[in-house]
Amino acid sequence: MERINELISDPDRCRRTGERVRRLVKFEYTWEKPAENVPDYMQHNMSDLYTGRERHPRICFVAHNAYGALAGVDTGHIGGIERQQSLMAKSLAKRGYHITMLTWDEGQDDGIDVDGVRVFKMCRKEAGLKGLRFLYPKWTSLCRAMRRANADIYYYNCGDLGLGQIAMWCRRHRRKCVYSVASDPACDRRLPALKPLRERVLYRYGLKHSDAVIVQTRRQQQMLREGFGIEPTIIPMPCEAPGNNDDILPERTLEESPHVLWVGRISEEKRFAWLLDVAERCPQITFHVAGASNNDSDYALAQMERAAGIPNVKMHGRVPHSEIAKYYRRSSVLCCTSAYEGFPNSFLEAWSLGIPVISTFDPDGVIVINGLGFTAADVDGIVARLREITESPATWLKASTAAKRYYQENHTIEVCLPKFERLFLEVAGNRS
Repeated sequence: MERINELISDPDRCRRTGERVRRLVKFEYTWEKPAENVPDYMQHNMSDLYTGRERHPRICFVAHNAYGALAGVDTGHIGGIERQQSLMAKSLAKRGYHITMLTWDEGQDDGIDVDGVRVFKMCRKEAGLKGLRFLYPKWTSLCRAMRRANADIYYYNCGDLGLGQIAMWCRRHRRKCVYSVASDPACDRRLPALKPLRERVLYRYGLKHSDAVIVQTRRQQQMLREGFGIEPTIIPMPCEAPGNNDDILPERTLEESPHVLWVGRISEEKRFAWLLDVAERCPQITFHVAGASNNDSDYALAQMERAAGIPNVKMHGRVPHSEIAKYYRRSSVLCCTSAYEGFPNSFLEAWSLGIPVISTFDPDGVIVINGLGFTAADVDGIVARLREITESPATWLKASTAAKRYYQENHTIEVCLPKFERLFLEVAGNRS
């Protein structure tokens, strides 16, 4: 009562207090377009009260580059992360969850519905002035979109400064942040992939303040435990088989002239030069390359020029995911020459179709342990393993059968999604 009397007797203080309250209410408890969101609120909250059902947590996928994968359009960049996020978002929506996704503005209408997933757009990726755009308009538009999504849990799958921005907003607004690791460098305490100081600072903040961290391998789990003192949860990522799974039969890939597929970005860490070395030493094998450079670096330009002079290397450029099935369909082996990865989506796609992998990277040793192909440490090893598997139908068939079985037991959406659901429900239930 004393404070009320103080406010009444001091008009200026009363006015200032009122302004603070108004700003708080406007920022914390209203949407930018409240009239548009009332139906959503009624549908996803009030209906549960009437039916007596336990409400699913509202989940927002912060997926800057995922609009193309979600909507099935070619936006210039669709990687494994984007396909996984799209698959999870649509599948959770089908299970009755209120799902939103935040993406760059790529010309789509704001707030559109794609297969049950409502998409709010941020600014355009290239918007703003260099050096300042990470603050405005990128960070500010991210905050606006997160507020409009009004989710209980915000899910992020990229090891960069965005994690810190999302975690900071979630802490301020008493929401939950779940981070899923995409690759090994994001678990390295040196953070070799993050160059600017602000990226490392924000990423470390986000990692420390996420309500749950998901990894794909025991190696990633150990790296985060030892390097950051974090205890993450291992959950395999889901993947859909490209094209029609029944179209791939072992007999179709056992040809006199074997075909090998290489999928990825042409960059130094992918060691595309190693593939060209292998191709020059295996003229009896045709190598198909589905990939391009994101930035036309000197390395990429030099390697693509070199590839043009090797007759058994077929460069197909960046292949839309809707067309990638035909390249798997003609291949007997998927080859990976990367220095490091996370758990490549291309591995899962290949295994879903019964295609063995020969790789310089083996996540948690699954290739060797389960007989899903072969591993090699250098060009000589790749050449030897390729000759072994392409010259022996029995060896190929054994690996092909094991690959398909491993995928079906570990990486289908039916196997993986319940594990994510349990974690989301656990995180949403922890109100501390």
